[in-house]
Amino acid sequence: MPTKITLVIDNPDDPTAFEPTYAQIDSTARQLPGLRRAESAKVWPKEDGTPTPAYRTLDLYFDSYEDASAAVTTETAQDLFGRLIGSGVPFTGLFSDIEPE
Repeated sequence: MPTKITLVIDNPDDPTAFEPTYAQIDSTARQLPGLRRAESAKVWPKEDGTPTPAYRTLDLYFDSYEDASAAVTTETAQDLFGRLIGSGVPFTGLFSDIEPE
């Protein structure tokens, strides 16, 4: 079954300073073996000025759970998660079964 890995990246202390790091994270993620499609998004600011629940999302699409699981065991994934952890910005990773439309 098609599988998506979603990375939900919390709000950094300094979003402007985080952007170059995020560009490297995004670029590295797009090199994962078996990746079929990647979608990067920035969460819209709230109209009332309160903090958003997250800063960015990165969706990584694979043909199967097995492909996604294999991808996260590679050196590319080590680099990707090393960059995420090294940024100091908390994140959540989710594996999801993509349901047919």
